[in-house]
Parts: sequence; structure tokens; C-alpha cells
Amino acid sequence: MKAIIDCNSFYCSCEKLFKPHLEGKPVVVLSNNDGCIVSRTDEAKKIGVEMAGPYFKAKPLIEKYGVTTFSSNYNLYGDISWRVMETLRSILPPGTVEVYSVDEAFLDLSHIPNENLQQFSHEIKDRVEQWTGIKVSIGVAPTKVLSKIANRLCKKHKLATNCVLVLDSPRKIQQAMLRTPVEDIWGIGHQYAEKLHLHNVNNAFELSTKEISWANKYLGGVTGAKLIRELKGISSMQMEPERINKKMIATTRMFGSPVTNLQDIKEAVATYTSRAAEKLRRQHSAASTISIFIVAKENNSGPYFKHGPSISSYVILPVATSLTNELIKPALQLVERLYEKGKVYKKAGVILSGIVPDSSIQASLFDPPTSAKGRLLMSMIDNINFSMRNDVLKFASGGTKRDWKMRQELRSPRYTTRWDELFLIK
Repeated sequence: MKAIIDCNSFYCSCEKLFKPHLEGKPVVVLSNNDGCIVSRTDEAKKIGVEMAGPYFKAKPLIEKYGVTTFSSNYNLYGDISWRVMETLRSILPPGTVEVYSVDEAFLDLSHIPNENLQQFSHEIKDRVEQWTGIKVSIGVAPTKVLSKIANRLCKKHKLATNCVLVLDSPRKIQQAMLRTPVEDIWGIGHQYAEKLHLHNVNNAFELSTKEISWANKYLGGVTGAKLIRELKGISSMQMEPERINKKMIATTRMFGSPVTNLQDIKEAVATYTSRAAEKLRRQHSAASTISIFIVAKENNSGPYFKHGPSISSYVILPVATSLTNELIKPALQLVERLYEKGKVYKKAGVILSGIVPDSSIQASLFDPPTSAKGRLLMSMIDNINFSMRNDVLKFASGGTKRDWKMRQELRSPRYTTRWDELFLIK
């Protein structure tokens, strides 16, 4: 049996963890630059606050009902997520926890007898909530897709299920699938849902009755065939091993306000490159390719974009590196190549790829032997920044004022990752 554990309104739950007076009250969390609503409590849903809706449109409703609003606090959310996943790993055998997202994880419960699944799931739920303070929902079923269906239903009916639903019989599975519209099946997007409705397939059970050959023709081939097998109770999506090292590292951000100045964009890209290089060194790797993209606002005046609002370019480095200074230089050259005077830009990003282990770099005979000193310098910078936080040491190309920084006007303190922002008990 497979299970998926999902944190309830995760970002909002992290905020309420340090503000218990908000329990039972409407709370929302905003996206980058305070643009859209990315998390909301059940109380906010009931008064009509829409998920992914623009903040400025929801603001009258938020002010009318006194909804507490926060900017995204990714330092806090990332740390609480790590605590939740570590709690799960302490309960289950090695290799049976697959972290799927910041607030979700698949669990392999094949070692638990079916008659004990309900009790064991409640034990997991209670342990996570007691150790981390984050409320969770657990769906259990023979396959990953069916466990997602179970999870959706137990979250939808929290009081009746106590946030745990185990589909351990054909009758329970069929009833759950009949109550699940096709658009709510994991892996079915809006376009596929419309196509399925045209074939009189309106819920998960009706889709599960289709043959595999039908999926090859109408449901995207191999992926659709796997989905139908999973709905039939045939496990086709195995537990994925945890990826320790990433094959690609990206750092992208929206600007806090529209940017027109080349220097501001170069400062932002230099800062993003520094952040990506830190991630690269953390996994003891080096990158041989660096890509840059910048995104212009859609309502720029003048002629329409030559290449659309988003343009990008890349360069293959002569030798793979993890040194920030060796990555910033080509990154800024790419920015100069992409920038168009008179355009208004809203976003930029850096992507490092062609990643190899740091120990396997083949240097050129003609390169000066400075890599050892450079790595030592980077290690010292990383250690100081990690212990002191807030980028105490940074490259001058990243700027000092940083007027382009992402707007987070309603961000709460980073309670668990900053000494000067620790939660105070009076």
C-alpha cells in the first residue's frame, strides 16, 4: 500500500505555528512580490477568497473580513518542511519516504498489514503534529494515484475522516473514484479533462474502466496508460529514490518593481548567480553551462518584442566551475547581449546545467593554478554567510542598494533560521 501525507494549508500553518491566536481565523499567504494568493485557510475559503487570485482583487474582501495576510517567508517554510520530512524518516524504514514537494511526501506502507493501516496512519499523523505543530492529512491506497484521491477526499471532509482515509477494499476504492471528477485526478490537466468529458468520462471510476489501448489513443500514450493502470489498482508509479544532487540548479526572482536600467538587471543577475553557485558548492558539484533569461512586461510601449517577452541565452564554459566569480563574468556578458534599451523588465533568472562532481573537473594546461585558492575563498565566504546570514560577504557586482529586490512588505520574522528573529516568549 502507498500513502501520501499532505500538510494542510502549509504556508498558512507555518505562520499560525508562531501566532496561535490565529487558529480558527482566516489567513492567507501571498506569492513573490505580494502578487497572488498561494495559500489560504479553510476559514478564508469560506468567505470567498480565491486561490491563485490577484491580491489587489481580493483586498476589499480581505479588509472586510479582517483576513490576516502574510508575504511568503520561504526561509521559514523550508525549515518547517525539513522538520516534517525528518519526522517521517524517523518513523518509517529507510527508502520508504519520497519527498514529492515542500508539503507532500509519498510513503511506502507495504510493510504494514492492511488491518493495521488505519491505526498506523493515525500514529504518523499524531507524531508529525505533535513534533512539528503542522496539521496533516493522509490518504492510503494500493497505488500513488489512488492515494492522491484518498487524500483529496479526506481533506475535503476533515471532520468525517479526521484527516485520514484508507482505501483498503474494492468497494471503498470504487466509491472514492465515483466521488472524484476527472479534473481532480492527479495528472489530469484542464485540457485533458475537457477531452475526457467529450468521451463521456466524467469521474475517476469511468476512466478506470477504459482499456490501456484507449489511453494510448486519447490520454497521452504511456503516461495515460500508467494513470489508468494506477486507477485499476495496478502499481505503475514506483517510489522514487531521493535525489541528493540536482542535475540543474536555477535561481529566478520577480523584481520588486519594474526595472529599465541595465545596471539594475546586472546586479540582480549577479546576485542570483551567487545564490546558484552556493547551491552548486553545497552538493560538491561544478557547472559547465550557464543560462540567463530576462522577462519584459507585456505592456511595453513601442514595437512588439522581437523575441517575445522572455528571451534567454547561454554559454558553455571552457572548464566546469563552482567559483562565483567565474560564473558571474559570463552571466553579465549574457545580460548585456539580451538587454534592450527602453524595455521594462519584471523578472530575471540564472540556470546552471552540465553539472558534474567537483572532484572530476578536467582543467586546461594553459589555465593558471588558482582553482585551489578560489575554492578555499568560496568555502570561507559560504561559511561566514551561513553563520551570519543576510549575505554579509558578497560580490560588488551584486550591488549594495538593490532597489530591484523582491517586495515582501508583509513578511513575518524568520523564526527558526535567524538568531536576531527568534520567537520571543514574554
